[in-house]
Amino acid sequence: MSQGLYVSFWLPTVVLGAALAIKLPSILKLWRDPLLRAVGGLLVFACAVFVFAAPKTIAWTNRVTGVPNIAAPWVYSLLTALSASWLLLIIAWRNGRTERSAQTRRATRWVVSVYAGVVVALWVLFALADVPVEQIRDLDTYYANTPFMREEILLYLLAHTVACSVTARLVWNWSRTEGLDAWLRWGLRFLGAGYVTNLLFSAAKLTAVGARWTGHDLDWLNTNIAPSAACIAATLVAIGFIVPHAGQYLQERWRIRRRHRSLRPLSRLMRSVTGAREPFDLRATPELRLIRRETFIRDALLQLARYLDDDLRARSYDAGVALGFERGRAQALAAAVTLLDAVEARERSLRQPQPPEAASSATSASSASSASSAASATSSPTTSADPSGSSRPDTTYLLREIQAVSRVLRHPVDIQAVRAHAAAPAESMSTHE
Repeated sequence: MSQGLYVSFWLPTVVLGAALAIKLPSILKLWRDPLLRAVGGLLVFACAVFVFAAPKTIAWTNRVTGVPNIAAPWVYSLLTALSASWLLLIIAWRNGRTERSAQTRRATRWVVSVYAGVVVALWVLFALADVPVEQIRDLDTYYANTPFMREEILLYLLAHTVACSVTARLVWNWSRTEGLDAWLRWGLRFLGAGYVTNLLFSAAKLTAVGARWTGHDLDWLNTNIAPSAACIAATLVAIGFIVPHAGQYLQERWRIRRRHRSLRPLSRLMRSVTGAREPFDLRATPELRLIRRETFIRDALLQLARYLDDDLRARSYDAGVALGFERGRAQALAAAVTLLDAVEARERSLRQPQPPEAASSATSASSASSASSAASATSSPTTSADPSGSSRPDTTYLLREIQAVSRVLRHPVDIQAVRAHAAAPAESMSTHE
């Protein structure tokens, strides 16, 4: 087998290492969780298998210890421990929070005892076998007919095949369970594909060894197909652990950025009210940027409270429904019409000159209006009243549904249609009178 094919052993090692790095904070934080411990053990043993199964590492192990082929029982032991970790993961996954049940403890002890016994047997059989010629790439077929080594090879392959078969079947069954998160479902599918590919590794090895027993030569299955299947399987398994975590993380980041971007039209409109914009910091996290934009918009909306026309909003809602918009969108369009009208009313009031006495009264009224509007937004969704008995427009919907209002601001044609339809009855009535 060419050296280039074995270099690929490091690809699954890197991917498995990445999966371990992603999971490690959760594993350390929630170490008492048996499921996370099983995942951590699986990834550690998987990385160790590919590190020590690489040809250069095998040669180094044999050279350092001075024992020909001692890397074989060591790699077999790591692979057996990996197989046990698959089963322990299945036990923890299947039983969830019932890890303290007697049945779960018995199953865990059974797996640990059986596979620990396999590891001990591997070393005993190696000590009894006579394997003086170092074989780095094709030891399984070279010593397939050697007493004790033959049994060792068959033992580790059977232990691997049993664990892989059980795990693959259960993982595929769970991937079809109703109600799973989409990212978790895809992770399970990758895991299932990885374990099925692992069966190809075992099948290739067993076929090559069996061929040697019958006097045939199918060593290429052992030296070409089996290592390639192992690399592909490990990569798929690592991706299976990465996909749910990375997918959910990226989805959440995308949701926050999309929410921040969708508020841009309303934020731009509020700049005309405050004459400023929300604080900006390149080092700020997406979550902090979203909070700052939402806070800026809500503060600006409170400044417009005294200019909001509830009658216009009610007419605009009726107009939106009459124009065929569904109720939620009609409500958002009505709020947008009312908001644009309030901005225009505020601009008109600022352009009108006032005598000093009126300006002083307006300042006092504005302060009272702001306090009343803030109380309205935080307490009751109904129209509030000031001490003089005059009603103040309700800002609850605007403060709560800024996303919906901002989205409809991207459709000025719809807003204009609702605005015109809402104004039509009043204009016709005025003309008639």
